[in-house]
Amino acid sequence: MIRMCRARLATVLALAVLLVGTGRLSGQEAGRSGSHAADLVPPQEQPVLRDLVSAVSSRRIEADIRRLVSFGTRHTLSDTVSESRGIGAARRWIKAEFDRISEECGGCLEVSYQRVLEPDGDRIPEPVEIVNVIAIQRGMNDPGRYVIMSGDIDSRVSDPMDATSDSPGANDNASGVAGVLEAARVLSSRRFSGTIVYAALSGEEQGLYGGRNLAALAASEGWRVAGVLNNDMIGNVEGITGIVDNTSARVFSEGTRAVETEREARIRRFTGGEVDSPSRNLARYVKILAERYVPNLDVMLIYRLDRFGRGGHHRPFNEAGFAAVRIMETNENYRRQHQDLRTDAGVEYGDVIAGVDFEYAAKLTALNVITLASIAWAPPAPSGVRIRGAVSPSTTLAWEPVDRDVAPDLAGYRIYWRLTTSPEWNHTVYVGDTVEATLQDVIIDNWFFGVASVSNSGFESPVVFPGPAGAFFGGSTDP
Repeated sequence: MIRMCRARLATVLALAVLLVGTGRLSGQEAGRSGSHAADLVPPQEQPVLRDLVSAVSSRRIEADIRRLVSFGTRHTLSDTVSESRGIGAARRWIKAEFDRISEECGGCLEVSYQRVLEPDGDRIPEPVEIVNVIAIQRGMNDPGRYVIMSGDIDSRVSDPMDATSDSPGANDNASGVAGVLEAARVLSSRRFSGTIVYAALSGEEQGLYGGRNLAALAASEGWRVAGVLNNDMIGNVEGITGIVDNTSARVFSEGTRAVETEREARIRRFTGGEVDSPSRNLARYVKILAERYVPNLDVMLIYRLDRFGRGGHHRPFNEAGFAAVRIMETNENYRRQHQDLRTDAGVEYGDVIAGVDFEYAAKLTALNVITLASIAWAPPAPSGVRIRGAVSPSTTLAWEPVDRDVAPDLAGYRIYWRLTTSPEWNHTVYVGDTVEATLQDVIIDNWFFGVASVSNSGFESPVVFPGPAGAFFGGSTDP
């Protein structure tokens, strides 16, 4: 076993005893000259994230939702010529807002339409142009690594083919688009290592077209997607059951990767990973940030791709092999979704402004903001994570070193582990600037493990589970 020297290991051992109360730690120096990563443990608290939470404005979000509602309907098949009604007017306004935000930050956003002509289908009676509005904030050191926040432009009433009736879509999903715009306002004044994409997607209600088209673009251009945060309904606090709750949110994530091969499935069967896909560990990442930085917000991790029989724009990204999750309210009100505007037996139906809590929408927007920022400021997640320790009293993890050309502020790595029945990471230890570390007296059979990269200022990547089941950027690595 290769060990760190005693002096450089002292801090790590002390922290391991505090956090774990079990075993010892060994590691292998990465051999990078001038590195002192193992001497100082990066801070786990980032005050700047609290500043970003405070910068999110419910007033601006309310104004954006009201403006989107004012277009009458934003149905995918609605008017594209009018300046005041229909999806065409809505997407032009969204682009103008992105352009204005970019102007205020000195042209820091690349704003464009993504146009794809879709042939007729189940909910498209004749060919129609699906138009996404995209704003890209390029990273300074690692522009090829992307984190994406999305919301859906389009709205609908009871009949998914009704493109003319009023369909305000205040919560579904003007709230999500307003969140995307607000995130761009707050983050565009900062500079990040990785690239942030703000995406207003179209065609969701007709078949997830906008997400599929952006995922295809990401794949064709070789984007290294660190995560996708799809926001679909983030403004309702009164559920169909009557419960009112503005203190929780749900994050949906797939368990096993949609692109898993038969070989990878065989590896997972024997080594685990059913609940440790990149999407699942992205969801855990969101939850940690919520509980640490967003006041009075608890995240419920939902171990499902989406709600029963329903879909969202994170799914096309999952199907393309990217880590993607759905962020949304905890308590849905089905009288305010996909409903004609009406009153029936004294009950009001329709997705109108009155059903949106703007402070709550701001809270969930803030959660997105700090997740985008934290990932974009952090080094890329480690690749090639491997694990060994069969019939051994200790567990060893190894990984490929993160390229310092794209992560000049890399401090080192942090190992996480948890009981196999635990939904969240219970234990962690910083192991410094090394490509291998051993947890002595921690039996591999009893725990799940992962590795995250850490910057000097303490920003961390999501945790990567060993082997192909947990790999973020493709790559079929044996455990």
